Amino acid sequence: MLGFITYGGGMTLPRDVSARLEVSIDDPTELEMQITVAKLPGLQLAEELKIELDGSPVDVEELVADHGSRIHRMQLGRGLLTIDYTAEVLTAANPIPVESTDRSRYLRPSRYAECDKFFGFVAGQFDLSLPEGELLNQVATFVEQRLNYIPGASDPIDGAADTLLAGAGVCRDYAHLVVALLRALNIPARLVAVYAPGCSPMDFHAVAEAIIDGEWVVVDSTRLAPRQSLVRIATGRDAADTAFLDNHRGTITLNKYEVTATVRGELPYDDATARVMIG
Repeated sequence: MLGFITYGGGMTLPRDVSARLEVSIDDPTELEMQITVAKLPGLQLAEELKIELDGSPVDVEELVADHGSRIHRMQLGRGLLTIDYTAEVLTAANPIPVESTDRSRYLRPSRYAECDKFFGFVAGQFDLSLPEGELLNQVATFVEQRLNYIPGASDPIDGAADTLLAGAGVCRDYAHLVVALLRALNIPARLVAVYAPGCSPMDFHAVAEAIIDGEWVVVDSTRLAPRQSLVRIATGRDAADTAFLDNHRGTITLNKYEVTATVRGELPYDDATARVMIG
């Protein structure tokens, strides 16, 4: 069990987030999860993580991955696993700076954002001579208008090309299509798993980030939650890097889970054309 932890940072509208999961472990396995708020400079956070197997505490190894993502790894026998996480996010984290390797890493095709399939498509769909900021807005609008948000319309293994053809999906599908189109336009982009106050239906949420004028700015074509309220959980090339549960070896069943995310006060207004960074 992890107790309360506090990190220093500046002022922001406080946010409260939580996640509760119940998982049946049918065979001994190694389980990894990413549900805790990313550990980043400037963040002031009070949190508690409680993990039990059949009512007994579980030994947990915490790994800090890229961009503050925290992976909690467990070796588990058979039984009923319960996971409870709560956090008070008291300040914003400092914006993540652009690193020298980011352009190389986040222009490459990845499992669910196969940008190499979109080079011809973007050449016919967008004006490649426009500044990158304008292309970003055009991509965000294109995906918002092209897709319908329909839970159950996609499979967990669908990539951006599948989503474009289906014309429907959920937040991760929207984000994957945004990321793939931006990379095909030579704009580095990646996926971020977040807590999203104001999101309806409430769930773990996925958005895209892109490098514009030397900064990572956030794109959410679902328009389900104000970007200013987002709380970073995990960051990666696509959902393969940011899944909230990864199972290795044994058989598990996710019985149920519940996510909450709120702000203390009024939700901020989000002008879709404004540049916003996740803090």
